[in-house]
Amino acid sequence: MTAPLLARLASRAVIAVSGPDWRSFLQGLLTQDVETLAVGELRFAGLLTPQGKLLYDLFVAGTEDGALLDVATAHRDAILARLTMYRLRAKADLAASDRPVIAVFGGEASGPGLYADPRLPALGARAYDDRATNADEDAYEAHRLALGVPGPADWGSEANYPIEANFDLLAGIDFKKGCFVGQETTSRMKRRGTIKNRMLPITFEGAPPAFGSEVLAGDLRAGEVLGGREGRAMALLRLDRIDGASLNVDGRSVRVERPEWSR
Repeated sequence: MTAPLLARLASRAVIAVSGPDWRSFLQGLLTQDVETLAVGELRFAGLLTPQGKLLYDLFVAGTEDGALLDVATAHRDAILARLTMYRLRAKADLAASDRPVIAVFGGEASGPGLYADPRLPALGARAYDDRATNADEDAYEAHRLALGVPGPADWGSEANYPIEANFDLLAGIDFKKGCFVGQETTSRMKRRGTIKNRMLPITFEGAPPAFGSEVLAGDLRAGEVLGGREGRAMALLRLDRIDGASLNVDGRSVRVERPEWSR
């Protein structure tokens, strides 16, 4: 059994949600079903604009008295403000929490206080308590990118649809639940099969191209580069222009890698 790595994710922060109406309150907002969320279970979700664009990603962790929302630190205040705006008469309490977000990865991720990452088993688990760490956030980000899983730095805010960011492939959308903000557009894209763009990893030699650099298939625009590191990056790509094509960014050859989970 391989011992896992544990890294504190400074880029993530926690919002505690409680009160008698917390489930119904979140149920009408998020892309994920929370009515059936169990204590100790983690679900991946998105908060969308009414037009169906992705505003924020989050994880919902079931607790004894409600849930913890695992969100981007940079957006926690904005998410709190938006949730407060939607709350109206719902009996739901929202508060910023000082709990840390710990990623457990690269080994056997099981034990008390661990929430299995619902996106992919290989991503490991998360914890929301103080515990010793033996890795840093950069190591976790390298692990995520190696698996071809996009992150918040790739999709930004209101720039993409959640399906383009692979939320449908990474257990981030429940198409069988009731209505949620942005549901009509999201369901229509899935139902009609009008998914023209996907975030996929690309490989290349050397340092990553600048964020937003154009990916070309010959003279045709095939997408743009998102976040990355030496030799590997995520890119938002047009699916109809990448199969069998010779791709380049700023004159450098790049190659698309389709993770098994995305096929």
